[in-house]
Order: sequence, then C-alpha cells, then structure tokens
Amino acid sequence: MRLHRERHRLDRSGWLRAAVLGANDGILSTASLLVGIAAADATRSELWVAGLAGLVSGAMSMAAGEYVSVSSQLDTENADLERERKELATDIEAERRELAAIYVSRGVESPLAHQVAEQLMQRDALGAHARDELGLTSTLQARPLQAAMASAASFSAGAALPLTTALVVAHDKVTVFVAATSLVLLALMGAAAAQTGGAPPLKGASRVAFWGAVAMGITATVGSLFGTAV
Repeated sequence: MRLHRERHRLDRSGWLRAAVLGANDGILSTASLLVGIAAADATRSELWVAGLAGLVSGAMSMAAGEYVSVSSQLDTENADLERERKELATDIEAERRELAAIYVSRGVESPLAHQVAEQLMQRDALGAHARDELGLTSTLQARPLQAAMASAASFSAGAALPLTTALVVAHDKVTVFVAATSLVLLALMGAAAAQTGGAPPLKGASRVAFWGAVAMGITATVGSLFGTAV
C-alpha cells in the first residue's frame, strides 16, 4: 500500500521562531543604533565601536533570554508530565476514562473511544495522555539550547549586515544607506519567514519593513535632536 505523505511545517516552529526573531532583531536594533548615532554626527570609529558592542551584547542577550524563556516552558512541560505519570500510577482506570472522554468530545462514539483509549494506553499510556490531554509532542517539545544558539547566531548574522554597510559606504551617506539596505533585508527576511511558515510572503515582508522604518525613524530623530554621539 502506498502511503500518502504530507509535508507540514510544525517541526520547524521552535528553531524557526528563534532564528527569525534573532535575525530581525539583529538587523533592526543594530541599524537603528547606527542610524541614531550617525544622525548625532558620530565619527566612523565611534560607529564601529557602538555597532560591534551592539552586536555582541545583543547576541548574548538574545541567547540568554531565549534560553531562560524556553527553559521555563520546558520546566512546565516536565511538571505536567510528572503529574500525569503519578496519576497513571495511582488511578489508571480514571485516566483511561478521561482519555476516552477526550475522544468522545472530538466526535468519536463512546464504545470506540474507550477501545482506542485502551489500545493506546497499552502501548504508551503516558505518551497518549501527553499528546491528547496535554497537547505535548516530540515535534513541539521545548529545546532551550537549540533556541538559544539559533537566536545568538541569527542575531549576529543580522547585525553584521548593517554594521558592514556602515563601514563601507561614505561616512556622510551612512544614515541613508544603512536605513535603505536594512529595510530591504528586513522585507526579504519577512517574506522568507512567511514563505517557510506557509503564510503570504508579501504580508510578512510589509509588516516587518513597516515597523523597521518606524523604529529607525524614531531613533534617527532622537539622535539628531541630541546632536551628540552616545
């Protein structure tokens, strides 16, 4: 019998979210920083130091924040699994009825629901309850280290792009070139992320580019108002 294979994208959700967030944040935060400092009449060396410091600190901050956040999620998942494990050990019949009731609520007839619950729990009782009662699967399991590494690497890659632009263009054109190239990159990132996740690319590109323009515009205004490098 030939199996019908479907390609779904949920297995990408963990690292994709962290990577997209890191890259977008790297581009936007570094570009905004450079635009704001350039608007305050900073020298090229000051741009370089500020941009590099922003890259390193941002990457470490993203990694630490992502690790702590996803670790908290994993702790919650493990606590729920441990509670379910104890309930299975103390009253397995109640847990079997609970699982059958879940299937009934989804439209399965009661006799069949009890039969399915019985068979699934004979094979892997904890796995059945984790999946159908708690909504936990190996595909969507929290992975703190993976998320932290994806965030740090993608932030660094994203931040390196506006920083490189600021170093290679003429100093009096830094603001325009960094803002323009960063907006293009943000739009491409938004489109690619939307495409990978199965959403319309144009929608993803437009919303990222819009908020990127807002952020850089505000930063440039602040820099020009103060008129000093920070």
